[in-house]
Amino acid sequence: MVDGFQLNQWLPTTALFQGLSLDCIMPLTQIAQLQTWKKGEFIFSEGDEAVGFFIVKNGRVKVFKIAPNGKEQILHIFSEGDYFAEVPALDGKYFPAFAATLEPTELVFFPRVAFLEILHQHPSIAVNMLMSLSRHLRQLTNLVEELSLKEVPQRLAAYLLRLSDRLEGSTSVKLEVTKSQLAASLGTISATLSRALYRLSEEGLIAVNGSEIELLDRDRLQSLSQVSSVTRSDF
Repeated sequence: MVDGFQLNQWLPTTALFQGLSLDCIMPLTQIAQLQTWKKGEFIFSEGDEAVGFFIVKNGRVKVFKIAPNGKEQILHIFSEGDYFAEVPALDGKYFPAFAATLEPTELVFFPRVAFLEILHQHPSIAVNMLMSLSRHLRQLTNLVEELSLKEVPQRLAAYLLRLSDRLEGSTSVKLEVTKSQLAASLGTISATLSRALYRLSEEGLIAVNGSEIELLDRDRLQSLSQVSSVTRSDF
């Protein structure tokens, strides 16, 4: 169990448990387990039994699939306050992907059986879970759309705009991951990502300085990110 007093304050700040009363939060603190992971450690592998779900206390975690040819497709990168693996934890089946740390990370783990007992006692937590499932379904739908309907420059433009939005519209952003990890997240390889960065730079949409990227023309980036590969093939 993690320090209950500390979790009483921290859990309501997470998207999953936001807005819950103290009566709902207290039982959660009783079953929560703090886990410490080193950089590059596997939290679980595809096919492992789903024994619970996680919230990131600090650090970063990537959830990804590995193709038969060894190519990695990053599905999502989770950071402080984000939660993951709640779907397999609820249905009691297996983890459908891999999860590994990108840096030293602390996770708050909720064991499946104990959490389900709390859900039966506190319907408001179940409502929050339904909302969380909807958010993750929307994220997965957006990922499928980007990978199937958009070329790499368009996916890159959408990624840069999301970074900017998280910084309240800042025109200067810093890549959260290495370029090889970003390539895997965008469903491509490093060489193709480099060409996309060069092309956007040449067209005056961005300026690249290592991991720092300046958004020079946000409107054109927005337009590019919304065009499907069916109507745009000049990249």
